[in-house]
Amino acid sequence: MSSSSCTVPLAPGYRILKETRELQFVAGQNPSLLIHGTFTLENVGTTELKFIDIVFPDEKAFGRRNLRARIDGRDAPTSPLPEAYRQEAPHTMRLALDPLWEQKQKRTLDINYTLSSPEDFGERITVAENSFHLGFRGWFSVLQPPKHVLAPFPKRPGRTIVSIRVPQDFLVLARGAAVGRKQQGSDVEHRFLLGSEDLAPYVVAGRYSESTSHGKSDSATFWTLHPLEEDPTATGERLAAAWNLLQSDFGPIDKNFRVPRVIECPGLHAHIADEQGPAAAPFPGGVLVNSEALALGIGSEVFIRKVTRALAHNWFGGELYFNSAAAIGMGEGLPDYATIVIDEARTGAAGRQQRISLFLDEYHEALKQAVEKPLGLTSLLDPPEQRRVAMAKAPLFFAALEDAQGEAPVRAGLNRLVTLLRGEEVGYDDLRAALEESTGRNLAETFRTWLYGKGIPVEFSARHKSANEAQP
Repeated sequence: MSSSSCTVPLAPGYRILKETRELQFVAGQNPSLLIHGTFTLENVGTTELKFIDIVFPDEKAFGRRNLRARIDGRDAPTSPLPEAYRQEAPHTMRLALDPLWEQKQKRTLDINYTLSSPEDFGERITVAENSFHLGFRGWFSVLQPPKHVLAPFPKRPGRTIVSIRVPQDFLVLARGAAVGRKQQGSDVEHRFLLGSEDLAPYVVAGRYSESTSHGKSDSATFWTLHPLEEDPTATGERLAAAWNLLQSDFGPIDKNFRVPRVIECPGLHAHIADEQGPAAAPFPGGVLVNSEALALGIGSEVFIRKVTRALAHNWFGGELYFNSAAAIGMGEGLPDYATIVIDEARTGAAGRQQRISLFLDEYHEALKQAVEKPLGLTSLLDPPEQRRVAMAKAPLFFAALEDAQGEAPVRAGLNRLVTLLRGEEVGYDDLRAALEESTGRNLAETFRTWLYGKGIPVEFSARHKSANEAQP
């Protein structure tokens, strides 16, 4: 095939020539975020287009309101998709084009809306008097390809500027490389550059006090609404060591961050809806924690465990999307498995065994409250008692894979999974393919036993006696 044939359009489609994103924090009794996106588009497909489909933030989950779209400076009406498409794309709206968008023609699209903390907020968004955060996904508009099997996805251009306007005493973190700031009255506009291969933008900002380890430049940094009373040195060094290990074993997460940040986020809820109290959530620069988590004391083992697990969620949950079937086994199991890896690196084989014994104990305790459902069939919609059984068993599955296949091949397979499928939805088939590639083994029987059988395999239990089983 000649190279010139690659440029011939095969279906309806358009490309994004230029894109900018703007965000402004608006203080007040009910603080909000003004979101503005500008796109220069070109029709590069086989026919004229009558509409553009766009995924917008969910009204309930993000408190979205005041949606307005304009094409070439003129208001353009939005409407729900036809009934046939609504179930698979519930947050997608259709933007009518009048006049029709002719081939090779360029159009300018402007999108505006407001976000505020909804009643049921959590990892995706919080907006408070002195801080806000917008998570990995869902808060930004995403342009969709025409409804045609060969229509290409309109990818982000090579350079996208994200501007974030906040009060001048706010600290700001966001996806991308910082490329400058500009005074705007009493506010400051921070500008970040995203490349075409960067994942979706996120933002964390607030009126924070920064705490760092004394004399240590390679330690985690804390951003809190009030100065820390505890010395962060010991905890900061442990978290930085965990961060470095995760990057070494599973691939670098964000070249713009050398050390992780732990940032207070008031009102943050756990990502599993029925969990209350202390919570920690990932973002590519580190971890968000709520005030209840900080109240545990940053030096407490409970706090460190929560933050370490959330750090691991950056690789297994932030970089990857897990389908509904794998949301428990992989989405929760892999971050917990990562705590086994971290404990082994810190305290050797004894640390690995201690963490495995802890999960075995949790599994047996959870069985007292529920009948076990196979791990591969347990979902986030199941009762919390059944989820707890599966969540305790899931990391043991990966420990069993290490026992049988070796630590290095298993971790190499997981690194491959994260690297090759970054930003995509994955499931057990993808996991098995990556691990079979790295181990050179057929893992069908192991997957069948752990994912679709009940109980802990006898050989694993014999190898790892839990603390309860070891007691006379």
